[in-house]
Amino acid sequence: MGWWAACRQTCRRPRCLNVQVLTDPFGRLLWASPALPGATHDLTAARSHGIVDALAAAGLKCWADKAYQGAGRHIRVPSRGRRLKRWKRRHNSSHAKIRCVGEQALAVLKGWRLLRKLRCSTNRITDIVKAVLVLHRSSA
Repeated sequence: MGWWAACRQTCRRPRCLNVQVLTDPFGRLLWASPALPGATHDLTAARSHGIVDALAAAGLKCWADKAYQGAGRHIRVPSRGRRLKRWKRRHNSSHAKIRCVGEQALAVLKGWRLLRKLRCSTNRITDIVKAVLVLHRSSA
């Protein structure tokens, strides 16, 4: 599972958005959610789009970042804290290795200049993201 916020500084500006993205284990983009305002928390966005419930119903596991703490047992997140025991550090390391494939897929999506310069409503942004997803799939 992936996540994406278009802005880096703060999510209170109008151009910021939150798009949830699902990738396969090979890093191919499979699905992108409708855009939400950037101030929406990742877990709230995933729940509002039904991602958490769909994964639980299908019995699928996915790997996500720490923002998804409390989503359920089927969504794997790294351990939190500064002074972690060795086995937790190893767990976080293997978790990061699995997640990096999805992060690379998100980097491809963020590489589209069109998505970095958007100044329109979330409805239009949703259509644009879906179009970029189709173009990306057809070119790969």
